[in-house]
Amino acid sequence: MAHLSIAEATRLATLALRQAGAGEVMAASTARALVRAEAQGLASHGLSRVPQYATHLRNGRADGRAQAVITRHKGAALLVDAKQGLAFPACDLAISTAITTAQALGVCFAGITNSHHCGVLVDHLRAVAEAGMVGLGFANSPAAMPAAGGKHPIFGTNPVAAAFPRRDAAPLMIDLSLSEVARGKVMLAAKEGRPIPLGWALDSQGQPTTDAKAALTGSMLPVGAVSSPKGAMLALIVELLVTALVGAQFGFEASSFFVDEGNAPRLGQAFIVIDPGALAGRDVYEERMETLVSEMLLDDGVRLAGARRTSLEQQAMHSGLTIPDALKHQLDLLAA
Repeated sequence: MAHLSIAEATRLATLALRQAGAGEVMAASTARALVRAEAQGLASHGLSRVPQYATHLRNGRADGRAQAVITRHKGAALLVDAKQGLAFPACDLAISTAITTAQALGVCFAGITNSHHCGVLVDHLRAVAEAGMVGLGFANSPAAMPAAGGKHPIFGTNPVAAAFPRRDAAPLMIDLSLSEVARGKVMLAAKEGRPIPLGWALDSQGQPTTDAKAALTGSMLPVGAVSSPKGAMLALIVELLVTALVGAQFGFEASSFFVDEGNAPRLGQAFIVIDPGALAGRDVYEERMETLVSEMLLDDGVRLAGARRTSLEQQAMHSGLTIPDALKHQLDLLAA
C-alpha cells in the first residue's frame, strides 16, 4: 500500500487530469472532489476514478476544454450546461448560483444538463449547509437497473442526497444510491477479483450473481427489490427530475462509465436549495432539528448521517491517505 498526504494526492490527481486534457479549473475542481471522497473512505468514488476520467477525456467522452455556463435563469429556476465536460465545475456553478438565488427568493431549483459522473453527490451540498440552508441533490447515471417488473437496465443507480444544517454542530449529510449498493463497489470488487454478495446484482441473463465482472455486464438490483418495487419507482422519479426538466440524456442512452469507448454521457443533475428563514423561520428550524437529533441519540448505537465520513476525513487531513500500490503507480504514470 502507498501513503500520500492530502496535498500530494491532490497534486497527482490534478496533474493526471491536466495531462489528459482537462482545463485548469476542471482539473482542480475534480481533483479536490475525488481526494475528499478518498479521505471519507469512499474509495469507489475517490482516486480510482482518476484513470477512468482521464481515459474519458482522451477518448472524447468528456471535453476537457468545456466551460460550464448558465443558459437559463428565470426566477427561482436555473439551468447550467456542463458542455459535456466533467461534472464538477458545472456543479460548483449551479450550487453557488442556487445559494445566491435562494438567499434572495427563499428557494432555488438548479438543473445541470450535458454532464458527466458527479462523484459523491452530497459533497456538492456542503456549501449549502455552510450557508445555513437545506440542500437536496439528485443525479442519474448510465443504465444499471431495470424498471419495476423489467429485466434490462433502464435507470442508473440514481443517487439522492440531502444536507440539513444544525446549530453549532456538523450538518446531517445523507447520501444514498437507489441500487442495493453503489455500482462503484462492484467495480472495485471486479478489479480486485472479489465476489459480491447475492442480492446486489443480476448477470446479463437476468440471473442473480456473485461474480462482480458478470454484474458489470448485467444490472444492479434496486434497493429493496427482493420484496418491493419501491426502489425502482424512486429511481424513475429521479430519472425524470434530472432529464425531462433539464434536457439531459436518460441512463439507457448513455454508455457505461466502466468502458473506455462510448458516447459523451450527457447526464443530468439537479439541486434544490431552501432557506429555512423563508418558511417557519430559522429559530423554529433549528429547534426542530435539535429536538429530533436529541431524540435519535437517546438510543445507543445511533450514528448521525455523515458523522463517520466527517470523522474519517478529519483523520485523513492529519494522517494522509493509503491507496493500493497499483493505483499509485497509475497516478504517477498519468501525471508524468
